[in-house]
Amino acid sequence: MRLGSLERSIMEALWNRPEGALAQDLAGALPSRPAVTTVLTVLVRLSHKGMVSRERLGRAHLYRAAATKDSFVAETMRAALDEAGDLEAAVNRFVGTVSPEVAAALRDALAGRDGAVP
Repeated sequence: MRLGSLERSIMEALWNRPEGALAQDLAGALPSRPAVTTVLTVLVRLSHKGMVSRERLGRAHLYRAAATKDSFVAETMRAALDEAGDLEAAVNRFVGTVSPEVAAALRDALAGRDGAVP
């Protein structure tokens, strides 16, 4: 799932605040200083996408990320691979671009899933 720049900024702020945040607090914390109404509009959009949950808190709502940033990144990678015309070519190109640390993490993850990777 692709996010616009304001959506991404709001999600980053929520991932950094697992306890949640009010729209007014988010608007004040973002570098671009958007209007609270703009932040509310984006939060509603993110809620419809299943990325944000909200809880009534008096007259306002407390917003929280519905999943961790790691979960979001993993789902984004999976969705991108699902769109590949040639899965093997896409994976090979991806692997050819990653750092040694990422390659090691991939090997470790695969070893944990399949028992062993040669």
